[in-house]
Amino acid sequence: MAMNMDSVRVGDAGIKTTPYERRFNPYDFNGGTNVVLAGDDFAVAAGCTRMSTGYEILSRNQTKLFNLTPHTVLTTAGCMSDVTTLRRMLDARLTQYKHQTGKDMSTSAAAQLLGNTLYGRRFFPYYAFCMLAGLDEEGKGAVYGYDAVGSFKRDDYGSMGSGQKAIQPLLDNLIGHKHRQDENKKLTKEEAVAIVKDCFVIATERDIYTGDSVEISVITKEGTTTETFELKHD
Repeated sequence: MAMNMDSVRVGDAGIKTTPYERRFNPYDFNGGTNVVLAGDDFAVAAGCTRMSTGYEILSRNQTKLFNLTPHTVLTTAGCMSDVTTLRRMLDARLTQYKHQTGKDMSTSAAAQLLGNTLYGRRFFPYYAFCMLAGLDEEGKGAVYGYDAVGSFKRDDYGSMGSGQKAIQPLLDNLIGHKHRQDENKKLTKEEAVAIVKDCFVIATERDIYTGDSVEISVITKEGTTTETFELKHD
């Protein structure tokens, strides 16, 4: 921080007597883009693997997807240190729940747990943009979107992160069927994965914080399968 030395008064003991300010920012945005969408009997969660700060790429292999249970996947973008801490907190609570009940937590319960955990840090929030994807108690796809302090809602699709502005209009058109007159047909798993790939290809062309590759997890009653799709590396 540049300082005009003419305006700084120095006392007899050589100590500055004029007050001045120093700033510390505990947050850093490490980029990344996430997409979730829900189908009749499946859910899809996807996140790119690029982690960066400013114009510097820190890692091309950083996952944004975390399996909370066999049928629930958390996607996050934001400050990676906060994301890691949040994930460890959730893992501890989920493990405690499984030990007490002998079963995995349901997706709806995990969604509420995430909301409570974020709200518990509302005065010094986790800098994490979270979405949750999984199957509900009826076996239907369920996705949830969150703000930084834990407010959330269930939806059919969503996106967060640095490439959101490029991806959300496409999802609104293809999944939400907004501003269209043709019949809104239900998507298959294969069609949903193809749309997600197209979304990330588009985002990579328009956002320097999105790229390298995208991990795509498909959640069904049989469990979760994950594939990797290569993106641009520049």
